[in-house]
Amino acid sequence: MAKDFNKVILLGRLARDPDIRYTPSKQKAARFSLATGRRWKNKATGEIVDQTDFVPVTAWGTLADILERYVRKGSQIMVEGRISVRSYDDIKTGQRRWITEVVAENIVLLGSPRREGDAQPAYQQGYSAQPTYQQRAPQPVSDAVPETDFENLSLRNEEGYEESFPLDFTSLGGGEDPSARDAEIPF
Repeated sequence: MAKDFNKVILLGRLARDPDIRYTPSKQKAARFSLATGRRWKNKATGEIVDQTDFVPVTAWGTLADILERYVRKGSQIMVEGRISVRSYDDIKTGQRRWITEVVAENIVLLGSPRREGDAQPAYQQGYSAQPTYQQRAPQPVSDAVPETDFENLSLRNEEGYEESFPLDFTSLGGGEDPSARDAEIPF
């Protein structure tokens, strides 16, 4: 039996605020479009081409709560999930419609558009468990190895250290016979 694999990882920005709705059984769902872009060089013309795809994403339950509270249009997130294909009958036209979307299983909040005057991203405001950003002066970077007292790091001072480690492996049963090189190590 073959094992199938349905995994999607997307990194992009929200094209609009999440649309929050509830099912008849009071289950929260958040739907949004994630804008993902790619860039390539057109071989025929030599120009750089930018393409943006808008991927429909649905998140349920706790993930929908997080999206509703902390994410807005333009926020950068990573979505890990699976591709789902479903169909329904359109009442207006009577035709069968197919929807392909990503169902989110994990979401990582990477950033948010900054508003003027804000010192921290919008999704971190009012949430004390999240660390805040602070501007720090750049620290000088050095390639030098820090000074260390290697004498105190030596294992020679440890209990059980033996100065004369046996490098002759013939005592392990290998002997001088080349056919007996695969000796059993007793541990």
